[in-house]
Amino acid sequence: MTAKEVRQTFLNFFQEKQHLIVDSAPLIPKGDTTLMFINSGMAQFKDYFLGNGNPPSKRITDTQKCLRVSGKHNDLDDVGIDTYHHTFFEMLGNWSFGDYFKKEALPWAWELLTEVYKLPKERLYVTVFEGDKDDKLALDTESFEIWKQILGGEDRILYGNKKDNFWEMGDVGPCGPCSEIHIDLRTDAERFDVDGKTLVNADHPQVIEIWNNVFMEFERKADKSLVKLPSQHVDTGMGFERLVRAIEGKQSNYDTDVFTPLIKTVEAISGISYGVDEKTDIAIRVISDHIRAISFVIADGQLPSNNKQGYVVRRILRRAVRYGYTYLDLKEPFLFELVHILAEQFDDTFPELDAQKDFVARVVKEEENSFLRTLENGIKRFEEVKNRTKGNVIDGKEVFELYDTFGFPDDLTDLMAREAGMKIDTVGFEKALNEQRKRSQKDASSEKSDWHEIQEDKSVNVDFLGYDTLQAKAKIVKWREITQKGKTLYQIVLDQTPFYAESGGQVGDRGYIQAIDSDNENNGEKISIIDTQKENDMIVHITKKIPSNFTANYKAIVSETLRRSTENNHSATHLLHAALRSVLGTHVQQRGSLVSEDILRFDFSHFSKMTDEEIEKVETIVNQKIRENIELQEMRNTPIDEAKEMGAMALFGEKYGNSVRVVMFDKKYSVELCGGTHVSATGKIGFFKIISESSVASGVRRLEALTGEKAYNWIQEQNKLVKEIRSIVKGNKNLKEDVNSLVEQNAILQKQIQEFQEKEAKNIKKNLLNEIKNENGINILIQKISIPSADALKNLSFELKNEVENLFAVLAADIEGKPQIAVTISQELVDEKGLNAGKIVKDLAKNIKGGGGGQPFFATAGGKDLSGLDKVVEQGFEILYK
Repeated sequence: MTAKEVRQTFLNFFQEKQHLIVDSAPLIPKGDTTLMFINSGMAQFKDYFLGNGNPPSKRITDTQKCLRVSGKHNDLDDVGIDTYHHTFFEMLGNWSFGDYFKKEALPWAWELLTEVYKLPKERLYVTVFEGDKDDKLALDTESFEIWKQILGGEDRILYGNKKDNFWEMGDVGPCGPCSEIHIDLRTDAERFDVDGKTLVNADHPQVIEIWNNVFMEFERKADKSLVKLPSQHVDTGMGFERLVRAIEGKQSNYDTDVFTPLIKTVEAISGISYGVDEKTDIAIRVISDHIRAISFVIADGQLPSNNKQGYVVRRILRRAVRYGYTYLDLKEPFLFELVHILAEQFDDTFPELDAQKDFVARVVKEEENSFLRTLENGIKRFEEVKNRTKGNVIDGKEVFELYDTFGFPDDLTDLMAREAGMKIDTVGFEKALNEQRKRSQKDASSEKSDWHEIQEDKSVNVDFLGYDTLQAKAKIVKWREITQKGKTLYQIVLDQTPFYAESGGQVGDRGYIQAIDSDNENNGEKISIIDTQKENDMIVHITKKIPSNFTANYKAIVSETLRRSTENNHSATHLLHAALRSVLGTHVQQRGSLVSEDILRFDFSHFSKMTDEEIEKVETIVNQKIRENIELQEMRNTPIDEAKEMGAMALFGEKYGNSVRVVMFDKKYSVELCGGTHVSATGKIGFFKIISESSVASGVRRLEALTGEKAYNWIQEQNKLVKEIRSIVKGNKNLKEDVNSLVEQNAILQKQIQEFQEKEAKNIKKNLLNEIKNENGINILIQKISIPSADALKNLSFELKNEVENLFAVLAADIEGKPQIAVTISQELVDEKGLNAGKIVKDLAKNIKGGGGGQPFFATAGGKDLSGLDKVVEQGFEILYK
């Protein structure tokens, strides 16, 4: 029976018993802040057990994607080292919500395992809850009697304590006794020597739990007491990978067809067979396991990043890459090649991966490329640190430098240290890390005086009027002095304000407040507002000076020019977001933004650089929507559920309450949840122009754009530049042809220069061939030369190597005033004499105050001191004649 058949058999079995088959929940929990990832089969059903919702059926069955890489359920460090821990796994389950109970669940479990899957009965053991005096719970006699009847005796029934056989959702909530089924997968000889009963729940790798039946019949109260639930529920979980292992009769989960397609692919990529060497076996297991976690998390919407779930994904991916790099000699991206294999395995079980396999593979490859650069530099640096470390403890400051300067994860440094028989100074590392945090906090810190209360109302419920007006009468509620980076500023709070406080990517408003004079309200004292911020939902106005009269009446006036330009950019951001999703796909999600009066910056999830054609399409769509002059539809205080029903998109980094503001530009085009300010109609934006596209992080792109007058000015600057180029070229009316002609002429000249350099190199080679001396069967060439380029030096070295047998060559080159060294050694000398060009060039490079490296047969080095080339030649002979 294949893995797919095992899974489908389980679902079919319970479907025949009137269970509804439901899909797995995504690995990223929705609305559950207690979990970083879904880590159990019951997680998606918590609300049903808590009575917060009604299930679609009283009987449900499923296979749930699970991830255990954080918190108390963290198996990451064990994965690959042993053969049964995993980051990602499936949990098969059947559920009863107030329907059947023990007398149905336990016989069905036995029927499926022994009569359908044909597992040998004599290898199975069951456990029941033994009771607990503190909770005044007796032995679970009902389960005991059911098992006794099923098994025909008590011999394979074991008692379990509260730790092993009483399941609780948390400190409070539904809970109850559980009954586990264990299987003994040892050989007959091992079973004869030691009774399997003694190894149940003893962490034996071959005597394992495969199914847990939880009977939720109590509720744990806050005072720790237990009360009977009005309804009794069944919650079961069976580890899919373990079950397949048992059915296929394997000693390891990795030997089953759950993993063998991935393992075979890794073997093909690396050229290294599984089952030959324990170190490479561990690497292959790590890779085969980790790609499952990486792929499914990305498919469920979480890209690698430096925060929260994204950091966990990145850490898992980097662990896999590091094992491939170190033990399988995989120096190029390789993980991405496994994504399609995995997608095919799960095409009918978790189709979301198959539907996004190209996207997931691209994200993985981009992340691999990024980390391989970090890894190569970090490993070299680690080796230097290791070699100069006295004793077996690597200093915490060195670990921190690897982490902070070279981007090398501290957990990888720890792993590599342990593999070298060393350890890291974790206390020293944490100390250095905390010191850095303190420095950062000091740089960002500010000193604040106490608030000076002007009005008695302590609630400070500031009314924001800025959606409807840019001017309003106001009173000062309170103020205080702050010092930031040596500068003294002031914070002022008004009872009501039209000033928008920075949030959601939109910068704070600027303008001024002016005291209202009884004779002439335009003659009163004016205080400039240089920024507006939020502090605990309180709108705070930043000024460089304080008013002379705090109790006066004021008018607060927002700079209309700045606000209108900012609104142009904010509304254009919404139009841009919708256009990107239309052109690139619905995987595009906002990952950050900046909206100011000068520019709009938009970060979004996408796996590759946008093409010129894609950028042009996006610009065209946005400008079309601007010309349509779509009116703003704004709905304030809309219930969040109602907003979602409208199709409103919640944006990255925003926090939403029960009531939200919906901003709509054509209900079929752009509907978003947003608290920012916007144009009343898109025509006011005027014009939209993208001026740059770049990468922010793996899988995240950034667009910068201009609108309105600034976009127009940018176009004018480009036209001016074109005119200047035309003036310089002094050609005909077709500027493109003129520039192409110059490029072609330049290419011809470059080719002529290259031909000249090649001719010069041939003459150099001819002269060098005459300088070769043969001593003891070794053809020796150690010379100082002048040559036009580094490429010419490399080509010359390889030509000499191909033409001269048993060559040992050191060329100390002057390349247009810069020193460079090339060491070339025939493979025969490398093999027979143990010579290594990489090591030799590092020693020689010290003479020119430089460094380098390479392969045993060829290596190069550059430096700063041209005068050291003579010493290079001298030392070259010394090395050879040692």
